[in-house]
Amino acid sequence: MLNRVQGAAQAGAGQVWYRAIDRQQWKALLASNLGWFFDGYETYAMILTIGMALGQLLGPGTHAGIPYYAGLVIGLTLLGWGIGGLVGGVLTDYIGRKKMMLVAILAYSITTGLSAFSWDLPSFIALRFVVGLAMGSEWATGTAMTAELWPDRHRGKGAGLMQCGLGLGFFTASFVWLFMSHAGEHAWRYMYLVGVLPGLATLWMRAGIPESEQWEKVDRERRAARALERSGARLDDSMQALTRFTAVDLLKQPDLRRRTIIAVLMSLTTTLGWWGISTWVPPYIGAVAAAQGGSAQTWASLAGMVYNVGAIAGYVGLGFLADTYGRKPVTMLFFAMAFILTPVLFLWTHALGLLLLVAIVTGFFSLGQYTWMPTWLPELYPTRIRGTAIAFCFNVPRFLAWAGPLTAGTLITKFGGYGHAAVTVGCIYLLGLVLTPFLPETVGKPLPKE
Repeated sequence: MLNRVQGAAQAGAGQVWYRAIDRQQWKALLASNLGWFFDGYETYAMILTIGMALGQLLGPGTHAGIPYYAGLVIGLTLLGWGIGGLVGGVLTDYIGRKKMMLVAILAYSITTGLSAFSWDLPSFIALRFVVGLAMGSEWATGTAMTAELWPDRHRGKGAGLMQCGLGLGFFTASFVWLFMSHAGEHAWRYMYLVGVLPGLATLWMRAGIPESEQWEKVDRERRAARALERSGARLDDSMQALTRFTAVDLLKQPDLRRRTIIAVLMSLTTTLGWWGISTWVPPYIGAVAAAQGGSAQTWASLAGMVYNVGAIAGYVGLGFLADTYGRKPVTMLFFAMAFILTPVLFLWTHALGLLLLVAIVTGFFSLGQYTWMPTWLPELYPTRIRGTAIAFCFNVPRFLAWAGPLTAGTLITKFGGYGHAAVTVGCIYLLGLVLTPFLPETVGKPLPKE
């Protein structure tokens, strides 16, 4: 497989890029995309329905505090996602990319429909946290698998096409809610029940995707190193690294520790920006529409759809641009544009039609920037710890960013509106912009083996 990938990359220099991708590589991408698609549906279903859900689950006298409770629910879902993601990332280095993907999606399928049966606020919060645990473990597995199977010259394209599954899930949730929102007081419960469907996809995934040969090689070497360790033999540095727990190995080496700190802070920028700002786009545009005599639910659904049209283009676009112009300049561009466009969307635009147009452009940069992680992170770490490393960088920020929606909800309540709260949180994009130049450029290079 590795020789075939390298040969395809060399032969592909003079042909259309997609002809360099073989059938199994497409299957791996589709499996990763599909898992992320259902995660996206579940996440955005929560964002779209949370107002209606809390309106029923809270007492009549507490409705003024719905933004605060919405932030609490979203934040705790994010916290669960972070915990589940860390565990899943470690497991994918030990039990394999394919097996962990199946476990993650099955766990998500079992838990996601439970939210439909919430009977009060504490039960809703608890069930959302459990769903977060299950969802979190899927991303690192799919990212590692796609990166290890796709050719070096086209890895960004594969990452972008995988990541766009999230936006497709968001769009689908918005489209379903456009019609489901009129289905009565239990419409929000029906949205969660639809999320059970990914369990069916695991039947196809079991037979349809290959295991990463890079991981299989490292797994054999890890088992051999442990056998030697048990026999009392002296191990060289590379063998010792294989016997260490992956999370310890990640932080032990100074160069890997340095790039991990940078990557975690950049990931925090993207994560806090998403959960602390982007989640409020549909309700904000819905509120503007209601103030102008329109339907808040209809306009919130439309906003979610167009915002995620921009996001899907951004997910794919960043990957393609990063393969052409490099990881650094493209990632910096997306951070800078997200910072600039936040006040344009939340403070300076009031006409509903123009708001939707600005939402598309903002979605391209603020949501599309997520693709820097599946594109760049796998290229920074050796195979033996790749799953753990990318899960660490992707999920550790959730232990900080989970407070973003809660903080934003509190600011919205304090300021009496979304605009100033969003712009305040949007300053986080400056952190990512400053840190990006300190990671090594990796465009077109082979994945590190050791």
